[in-house]
Parts: sequence; C-alpha cells; structure tokens
Amino acid sequence: MRDATANQELDEGIFDTLAALAYSESGLNLVPEKRLMVQSRLRHRLRALSMRDFASYAALVTSADGVPERRHMISALTTNVSHFFREPHHFALLTERVMPVMQAKARAGERVRVWSAGCSNGQEPYSILMHLLMHAPDLAEADFRILATDIDPRVVAHGVAGRYSTQQTAAVPQGAADFLVPTDVPGTIQIRDDLRALVSFRELNLLSDWPMKGRFDAIFCRNVVIYFDVATQEKLWPRFARALAPHGLFFLGHSERVISPGAFGLNCIGPTTYAHAGADQRR
Repeated sequence: MRDATANQELDEGIFDTLAALAYSESGLNLVPEKRLMVQSRLRHRLRALSMRDFASYAALVTSADGVPERRHMISALTTNVSHFFREPHHFALLTERVMPVMQAKARAGERVRVWSAGCSNGQEPYSILMHLLMHAPDLAEADFRILATDIDPRVVAHGVAGRYSTQQTAAVPQGAADFLVPTDVPGTIQIRDDLRALVSFRELNLLSDWPMKGRFDAIFCRNVVIYFDVATQEKLWPRFARALAPHGLFFLGHSERVISPGAFGLNCIGPTTYAHAGADQRR
C-alpha cells in the first residue's frame, strides 16, 4: 500500500507554527534550515496518527486535545545519541576535584548526589556510576544516588532497563567489566541490578520546574543546551549554579560554552567544566 504521507511537504507557515510550539514547550531552537529535518522526523507521527498532511498535525498539537502528542513531537525532534565514557577529561576532573569530597561526605553519613541532565538512553549516568565505583567502591554502601533525567520518555525507559548491545559497551573499560551481566538476548548485556538501583531515571523538561531540593556534587548536562538559543541558555545557567554544591562541578558538551560565566554564578576551570564563581580554585 502506498504511503500517503511520503510526499507530504512541510510548508514554511506550518513549520513556523511547529517551531514556535517546540520552542515554547522545550526550548528547542528550530531555525528555518531545519525544516527538511522536521519534515522527515514528523512524517512517522502522521503515519502513526493516520493523518494525511502536516496542517492537520499542526492543528492537533496546538489544540488542547493535542497535549499528549506534543511529547511525541518533542521526542521525534530531539537527537538521542550517547556513548559510554565519552569526554574522558570530565571523568579525570571528577576524580581529582570532587571524589575526595564525595568520599568524605559518605564517611560522615551525608548524602552524595550526581545529576545527569539530558541523560539520553542511560549511557552517561551509568558511565558516571561505573567510574565512581571503580575509584571509590565504598560509595555503593553510602547514601549515594545518581539522578538521570530526560525530556523523552522513550529514552528514560531505555535507561531504566539498562540493556545495551555489546557494540555499545565496547568503550567500557576492563575495570568495569564486572558491572555488566549477559542477558537472554544474544549480543546484549545489562547493567547489574544492584547498580541500576543506584540510578533514578525521571522524565524532566529542563524549562519546567525542577522538583529536586538538595544540591548536587556534580552535574552533567552535555550536548543538551546546544539545541537552545542564547536567551534560553542564559535562563538555565543560574538555575544550574543554584543546584550545584559549593564544591561541585558542572560539565557541558564539547561544543557548548557558558559565555561570561561569572554573570551566572559560575567559573570556568577547564574545558567545558565549571564551578561556583566563589569556590576556591587553587586545588
């Protein structure tokens, strides 16, 4: 049967409507050059809803009845690509500057918390977990948890399951091999149950309210804000600074920067790495 949506084109006016909605809902900055990408990614939503054109789809998602579909739209428009143990310099700084404080807090019975904001399919928070437990195994017995959040419910569910192909886990260092167990599906592995229990996956839109009350010893928000315009980024920086413990570090992706970080309560201490502006940087 011929796919009625295959030749449907997203005209400029409807693109503008969808782009404005994506921006207001999630901060996604869809410039006109992204029109063909949006057209391609939303065609499958037209098929799923048995809609023949983008005009009908735009009418749905901008209506009160279309609120649930907006989540599917945002999921379709965001790119969920991740890798285990990417950007190793961040893990080196985590070990050098934050881990000693984490261990001291753990020994004192205090809470230790890390946030992976924009966690995608879970490879980032599990990398953080494995790295910390390789270097500080005592954290597993302490009040230690990692919060992993993403706007896309599909990747949150993937992270909860903790199943990955052996190709995806090729970058996991040998020292973390014991953290992985085989599954009943050939070519796949799973993060050990006791380790997955240390990571809490939650759906969260960074532009909405953050329900977390305590501060984090480290925050990873890598390859997320690249999709936001400067105005949206500048609304987020002070929020991240307030969520960061005084000794903590805030990590961005390799192509992301905080312009004038001091204005937002942050101080750059290394490649895409930030601390509180008032923190002691002599260590």
